[in-house]
Amino acid sequence: MVQSQAASVVGRYLGVRSGVRRQQRWSHVLTYVGLAPFVVFFLFPFYYMLVTSFKTNEAIASQASSPWLVGPADFTLGHYEGLLYDTSWPIYLLNTVIVTALVVVITMAISILAAYSLSRLKFFGSGVLSTGVFLIYLVPETLLFIPLFQIVGALGVFNSIWALVLVYPTLTVPFCTWILIGYFSSVPRELDEAALIDGASYFQMLYKVFIPVTTPGIVAAVIFSVTVSWAAFIYPLAFIFSDQQMVLTVGTVTTLVKGDVFHWGGLMAGGVLAAAPPLILYVFLMDYYVAGLTAGATKG
Repeated sequence: MVQSQAASVVGRYLGVRSGVRRQQRWSHVLTYVGLAPFVVFFLFPFYYMLVTSFKTNEAIASQASSPWLVGPADFTLGHYEGLLYDTSWPIYLLNTVIVTALVVVITMAISILAAYSLSRLKFFGSGVLSTGVFLIYLVPETLLFIPLFQIVGALGVFNSIWALVLVYPTLTVPFCTWILIGYFSSVPRELDEAALIDGASYFQMLYKVFIPVTTPGIVAAVIFSVTVSWAAFIYPLAFIFSDQQMVLTVGTVTTLVKGDVFHWGGLMAGGVLAAAPPLILYVFLMDYYVAGLTAGATKG
């Protein structure tokens, strides 16, 4: 009798477990089916850009060849070679790397100190100031570049990459500060108390306690800063016109668009090469980025 009851219980347990697994399997299938159209929609432009960059100019202009595939007869690396050896694209790349590196350093120095102060060193108006920091980020850059144009001209850095180093933090600092405020607020206050009891100063608490603990949030802020600095278009278009000072976003377009003539192969090759570094960064640090954004959106 006992054995039959035990067998019945085990059978019901296995049946329930099998049913749960079946439901999970179907939920996964439905999730992937629902996400597939969005994946195709968002990856298709990059795929089309990649395919076009390997086609000859004749194949790109031909109505007979397929726009979605590249055949052996149409394959060429000439667009990449021309971009690297016959244009100023390497200079644009170097300028972009310099600007991005400097902006990231400036952004992190300001954002970490600001977020630490607003989240842990409570003072009068800190809550309102924290909200204001994020609201500043919502101001579109199309409204800011006119007054910034006057500031840049007054400082004498017009038509220089230093103009971009000066103005890009207006885009990166507010959002990165908001992310880090949420992440710093998630750190237990017991760590503050323990550090203060051990005689640590506020700066020692910052670089010995908070920075190691909040590494995912800092990485997320760094990725955001790199993305904004690498892909910004309006500010370089407004402040830079010299070929030796241009960055990738504007330089590639001005080099390969002459009047009403678009060199599509070179434009697509330039787009692929310009998109590669941020894409690689996202691939290796995506987990940190998602974790940092999640914490910044739900804490604080």
